[in-house]
Amino acid sequence: MRLRLLTGNPGKLAELQAALDGLGVEVVQDDRGYPEIQADTLEEVAEAGAGHLLATGIEPPFVLEDSGLFVDALEGFPGVYSRYALDTIGNEGLLRLLAGVPEPERTASFRADLCYIDADRGVHHFAGACPGRIAEAARGSGGFGFDPVFVPDGEPSGRTFAEMDLAAKNRLSHRGQAVEAMKAYLGKAANR
Repeated sequence: MRLRLLTGNPGKLAELQAALDGLGVEVVQDDRGYPEIQADTLEEVAEAGAGHLLATGIEPPFVLEDSGLFVDALEGFPGVYSRYALDTIGNEGLLRLLAGVPEPERTASFRADLCYIDADRGVHHFAGACPGRIAEAARGSGGFGFDPVFVPDGEPSGRTFAEMDLAAKNRLSHRGQAVEAMKAYLGKAANR
């Protein structure tokens, strides 16, 4: 099966390719853009993007993903606006917003929605969430986005996503969880 991933982010492509390795799925990047609506949920943003792509004539199957970092002390900001926040204030700006917030109150979660459009234009959502906390300083050179400031729960040495290799990140991450749910669905669909 050949699956097109709609993203301009090569990091997302690498993570999906690694996660689907061994499933007989060839993941290829399609970096055409699509509008990201202002909405309350990741699912709404992803589904609107998929609808736009279908309307412009892209042939399924394809998948797109919307994800966000939800910081509890900031009432969920940046959330669905994570891309905009990253582009405007970046990791350093996020850390400035949390200046003086003590460690126990720096909780956050990364969330992802994979929106898979099957060959029959059926829409399937696969969600993942990774709780953690915001580090006091950016660390690491791997990953992308807010990875240098996010320490996932369950990481015994306190590494940020940017300090982990891809396999370790995929085991814990929101995107890794969403991909596992999609893999289970694809496996069942292939055996029908």
